[in-house]
Amino acid sequence: MNTAEQRVLRTFRQFLVTPGQMLCFHGPNLNQHQAALNQLTEKELLVKEQFKGGYSLTKAGFLAMNNCN
Repeated sequence: MNTAEQRVLRTFRQFLVTPGQMLCFHGPNLNQHQAALNQLTEKELLVKEQFKGGYSLTKAGFLAMNNCN
């Protein structure tokens, strides 16, 4: 997992997000992390929600988040 992807997962951990809970990225934060969010979604660690900038962790994403330094 690259540094940008780990940074995104650490953001989920910072807000104590668990699988199925949505975290919203907005404004410059969304723009900064968009590539990593797309990559994590392709790896099936995140689910892109209908709400703009909204992403949820999958169970695999939750495990990956907990293994990030």
